[in-house]
Amino acid sequence: MRHRLILFRYLSRELLGTMGAVTIVLLMIMMSGRLINQLASAAAGEIPLEVVFFTLLLRMPSFLEMILPMALFISVLLAYGRMYSENEMSVLSATGFSDRRLLLFTMIPGAVVMVIVGSFSLYLSPLGAEKMEDLYEKQAEMTEFELLAPGRFQSMKKGTRVTYTESLSDNKTVMNQVFIADGDTLMLAEKGSQYFSQETGSRFLELHNGKRFDLAADSAELQVLEFERYGVKIADESEDRRKVRKDAVATLDLLSSQDPKFQAQLHWRLSLIVMVPVLVLIAFPLSKVNPRQGRFARMFPAIILFMVYISLLIAMRGMLEKERVPAMAIWALHLIYLVIGLALLVGPEILRRRRAGRVL
Repeated sequence: MRHRLILFRYLSRELLGTMGAVTIVLLMIMMSGRLINQLASAAAGEIPLEVVFFTLLLRMPSFLEMILPMALFISVLLAYGRMYSENEMSVLSATGFSDRRLLLFTMIPGAVVMVIVGSFSLYLSPLGAEKMEDLYEKQAEMTEFELLAPGRFQSMKKGTRVTYTESLSDNKTVMNQVFIADGDTLMLAEKGSQYFSQETGSRFLELHNGKRFDLAADSAELQVLEFERYGVKIADESEDRRKVRKDAVATLDLLSSQDPKFQAQLHWRLSLIVMVPVLVLIAFPLSKVNPRQGRFARMFPAIILFMVYISLLIAMRGMLEKERVPAMAIWALHLIYLVIGLALLVGPEILRRRRAGRVL
């Protein structure tokens, strides 16, 4: 009993140590890409710079719920691949340590990862998305004027619009002596204010007592329009915010909803949990390598198998949102990969027995 506990600690240390290293690398890659996008939005004046790192922190659970299953999958391949290539597994087998017991020992850390992924996907990720939604609403209410410096021409909307205001009101909700250049259109107004539509997520600019100048691209004719009040949409709801709004729905609310988008979100969250033991079952037989082959012999086909798995899940989530496939399609995919894992696990033994029977 004691030697089994020692072996379990050794195997768990190998798996979790490798998994920690893989998780850090994958997290840095994912966060660096996200950070670049956020800094680009801040540079374009779409969001304040001070909220960039705060949004990354809030999105951390959603990053980890995707990374941890993949990290566990890779760690089984790397850790056990090393042990096979260095004949450690041969020694364990010679002492009576069966593959069945090794798989059981592997599933215990897998169960821990399942619990962690479940806490992220079912609770922490929606909570973080909810906080981000609150942040987006506050930013929308603060308006674009918060990012303006009076007396300076400032590029907005990724450089497609240039805005100038002589001064701002104390609460930064009203611009005085406004100049806006948007493509071939120029607008001058005494005042400008902004309001936010909760229904559509769009922002609108309302100008008072001004003129609009339009220059057609194919002629030199200048059209002038005078107005007392003029409204124009200045920003639609971003794709990022639409996704955050969907992710922010609590899991209990998803259970009681019949909306296809919410149902797809619910099955996606549950799929991240179910995916963990399925990936362990697939990685376990694929980690068996001949010492002459090296520990990375089956890494490439294993990664391809994983990428197809996650890509199909993402595609089916999208199709489920559009009601193109039933919810059972996602679970049928899990079942297919479960069968693949079982085939990889027991298939070689069945073939070996058949060959031995033919010889006899």
